[in-house]
Amino acid sequence: MLLLSGPCVIESEENIFKIAKSLEKYHKDKEIEFFFKASFDKANRTSLESFRGLGMDEGLRILQKVKEDFGYKIVTDVHESVQVPIVAEVVDMLQIPAFLCRQTDLLVACAKTNAKINIKKGQFLSGDAMIYPLLKVLQTRLCKDASYENAKKHGVYLCERGNSFGYGNMVVDMRNLVTMREFAPVIFDATHSVQMPTAVGGKTGGDSSFVPYLAKAAAAVGVDGFFMETHFDPSIALSDGPNMIKLDELENLIKTIKKIREI
Repeated sequence: MLLLSGPCVIESEENIFKIAKSLEKYHKDKEIEFFFKASFDKANRTSLESFRGLGMDEGLRILQKVKEDFGYKIVTDVHESVQVPIVAEVVDMLQIPAFLCRQTDLLVACAKTNAKINIKKGQFLSGDAMIYPLLKVLQTRLCKDASYENAKKHGVYLCERGNSFGYGNMVVDMRNLVTMREFAPVIFDATHSVQMPTAVGGKTGGDSSFVPYLAKAAAAVGVDGFFMETHFDPSIALSDGPNMIKLDELENLIKTIKKIREI
């Protein structure tokens, strides 16, 4: 099982290492392929006043240090094709943000690296439409056909994070997990799926109390991994705090997910 977990954004080196240390158990778990996740920049914040991160240079320095100190694989977002070659020197998986999943230049740039790729499904797309972003990557990597086996071989994953219908909430159609898994390994983003993108006061809201229910439902349907942003205190997180699961609650949820997967 893949597990992509960490804070939404790099707030400070101190906070990153505090969270990274708390996630060490998952790196050591032989049943989990663990990737530490944190963004050096959040380019799609609602407001100009919202915290975006520490920038690419400082962010990559911190992620490289996490990689060296803990031995973690690293996953982070890229927003522009010019960022990709530099970021790929540090990270093991490049993540395509949901709003950018149709950006051809960005997908092709990622495909030209040796990194794994996690393509988040746009909030505006159906599951079956994600075969086209997948094909852009696979064809760039000289693979003509989209299939679960080919996508897995080339390290390309599709990530479900719900759909938005313009009414201030995200809705997860579990059928998308089945559909997308016909042509690629699927990761379920349990924390962004509980977003409430109402932009009240220039901020996106959410309700993390629903994270365990959606994660368990996805495990029951069958997926290849989970994306869960976490923080030692989501109430003070500088990005996506309302959606995050607390570090001390993550362990029990992972245990439950494992039991469901065994069934």
